[in-house]
Amino acid sequence: MVESPSGPESAAESVDGVESVDPADREVRWVCQPVEVDLGDGTWALGRISGWWQDPAGRDWCRLRVVRGAGPAGWRPFDPERVRLLPDSGL
Repeated sequence: MVESPSGPESAAESVDGVESVDPADREVRWVCQPVEVDLGDGTWALGRISGWWQDPAGRDWCRLRVVRGAGPAGWRPFDPERVRLLPDSGL
């Protein structure tokens, strides 16, 4: 792995103006959380968060995949204004 400011266990790079991370598995809380994602054009799409990670600065990151053909899952800073958590079971 590439050494980064957060240590040798994580790699970081910039993708589309957002720093991308690759945390070590032991730092990740793996989940299967359904979400709605704001696509930025006034529409929302279903997606899934498969992992949560917190960087050394305390910022929450989620491994997000949008169902509707938006490419592979990737780590993004969690923004509750753009990603709505949905119930993962019945009421």
